Amino acid sequence: MEPDAGPSRPDRSGQRLAGLAGLLADPTRASVCLALQDGRAWTAGELARAAGVTAATVSAHLDKLVAGGLLEEVRQGRHRYVRIAGAGISQLIEDLTAHAGPPPAPRGLSAASAGAAMARARTCYDHLAGALGVAVTDALLARGLLQQSTGFSVTDEGLEWFGKLGIDLAPRRSSRRPATAQGAARSCLDWTERRPHLAGRAGAALCSRALEEGWCERIGSRRALRVTRKGQDAFEDLLGLRVEEIGVRVEAAA
Repeated sequence: MEPDAGPSRPDRSGQRLAGLAGLLADPTRASVCLALQDGRAWTAGELARAAGVTAATVSAHLDKLVAGGLLEEVRQGRHRYVRIAGAGISQLIEDLTAHAGPPPAPRGLSAASAGAAMARARTCYDHLAGALGVAVTDALLARGLLQQSTGFSVTDEGLEWFGKLGIDLAPRRSSRRPATAQGAARSCLDWTERRPHLAGRAGAALCSRALEEGWCERIGSRRALRVTRKGQDAFEDLLGLRVEEIGVRVEAAA
């Protein structure tokens, strides 16, 4: 009879996965990662205020997140900033947030207003999310500018549409793959709408254009966005999308 070898040790893949899960298992570190989903670089002091902890506490957590590959440092003179370490990490955080279920009802008018603003329109790393992001994606699909199978891809008509906005999504000449397979478009599960919105190069470029042209503006220092009168006209002219019909408030540009 063969002797019992005893329980096997977890392989390295299992250990790495457990380590990654451990990084996000702490509420402060999770709050930091969610704050950084606006796609910008933050200082430790800014993140400490966002997470409701001291600067010393958040610095220790930032060191772990950087060492674990979830965040990266950006040095500007004597100042240290951190940001999400890429679109793949951002997608992981957004997907986990969606699978975690809806957040508890906010307490107080201020918290409820902030939560409602996030649900209406926000950035998800470098692209549009919330009701606005999903509605824009639906409009692109309805007009045949995107197509959806297991994910999103930009159609030939979509390449032309983005091109008219000054956004070049055409494949590199050295590539033999068709334009729709270049990874210009990616699906990202929206954690408030529970439906996918557009990410990838196309999503990032469209969000950037919306901010540059003043169609959308950031609300304070958080991820929430407001749509301006100019944006209301642009979304309707370009996509036939009436943002007020999806509950997005329209405000005059600041």
